[in-house]
Amino acid sequence: MRVLVDSTVWIDFLKNKNTLETAKLVELIEGREDLCICGFVLTEVLQGIRSEKEYVATKQQFSNLIYLEDDQSTFDLGATIYRNLRKQGITIRNSMDCLIAAIVIQNGVALLENDRDFTLINHHYPLGLMT
Repeated sequence: MRVLVDSTVWIDFLKNKNTLETAKLVELIEGREDLCICGFVLTEVLQGIRSEKEYVATKQQFSNLIYLEDDQSTFDLGATIYRNLRKQGITIRNSMDCLIAAIVIQNGVALLENDRDFTLINHHYPLGLMT
C-alpha cells in the first residue's frame, strides 16, 4: 500500500507525540509499507525545523521515501478543489491542503493525516483517508 503522510503527522512523529496517527505511522514503517512524500509536505515539515543538524537528518530520512511529483495539473486541481468547496460555503483554512489532496487524487494513494481540512475535502473528493 502506498501512503502519503501529511506534515501534521510527520511533525507530531518528529516531536515524539503519541497520537493515533503517529501510532499508525509507526505501524506502516514497521510493516515496510510504501511511504510517500510530496514537495508540499516536505516544505511544511522542513521549514519548521530550527536545528541545522535535525534539518539535515530529517531531509536525509525523507530522501528514502517515494517522492510524488506535481505539475501544472496538480495546481489546477488544487485550485478547483478550493474553489468548488468555497462555492458550497466550505472554506479550507490552508490552501496547501488542497494541493496535497490533488497529489493524493492524481497518484491514487492513501492519506495519513491529522487535519480537519482533509475531512472536509474528503466529503467531496474521496482521499482514501486512513483511520
